[in-house]
Amino acid sequence: MKILYIGDIVAKIGRRAVSQVLPKLKEDRQIDFVIAQAENMSTGNGITKKALKEMQDAGVDFFTGGNHSFKKPEGLELMQDPKNKIIRPANYPDDTAGQGWQIAETPYGKILVINVMGQTFNGPELEHPIRVIDEILQENSQENLAATFVDFHGDLTSEKMAIGFYLDGRVSAVVGSHTHVSTADARVLPKGTAHITDVGMTGPIDSVLGVKKEIIIERWLNNSPARFEWPKTGTVQFSSVLVDVKKDGLASSIEQILISTEVG
Repeated sequence: MKILYIGDIVAKIGRRAVSQVLPKLKEDRQIDFVIAQAENMSTGNGITKKALKEMQDAGVDFFTGGNHSFKKPEGLELMQDPKNKIIRPANYPDDTAGQGWQIAETPYGKILVINVMGQTFNGPELEHPIRVIDEILQENSQENLAATFVDFHGDLTSEKMAIGFYLDGRVSAVVGSHTHVSTADARVLPKGTAHITDVGMTGPIDSVLGVKKEIIIERWLNNSPARFEWPKTGTVQFSSVLVDVKKDGLASSIEQILISTEVG
């Protein structure tokens, strides 16, 4: 089974890039299932019905999230309905809207998708991600799973590397998200789990993490408040990884796929 994961889709320009790139990529590479990181999908912060439908129409099957998933009330409503196939970090407090994991039923078997958030810089209210993942894996230990896919949304490289080794041989893939910067370390770990520290963003190249570069430089130089804005046109890097999962649920390969596309 071939699973594609698309890194943080940033605003409308990122969505347009996905719509341009994904249909052909799915066909050319015979991709079976597509997961996308959705927390920045609508105006760079949060999720809306319009943005969700755009990406579903483009070929995305499932969505993960992060701390920005909650920035729009509409996103909270979307996460309440399991039919939308969108989850948020599982180590948020129990009364948080939505689910932290879900099993996707596909023609190729059941895929368990888990979303967790790194603790560092993200608040003391988060449970330890390792303990939460252990509980989820135990809860689903009797399921006949074709694959288990983990999105670790966090700031620290060390956390995202450590979780990969901790889960090696127990899940199909562990991918990092959140920093918007692709790392060059995609590989299958010794016990068979595909891993990359951060997939990066699907957003404008000439920006600072997706935001107009002029705004960030001005804020930095003059310590002045400014509203974030996202470029509407320009070159976008579609950042993703393609994981090939064997019949035993472990990975045979992971390939980093970076595609530049012009959004006019």
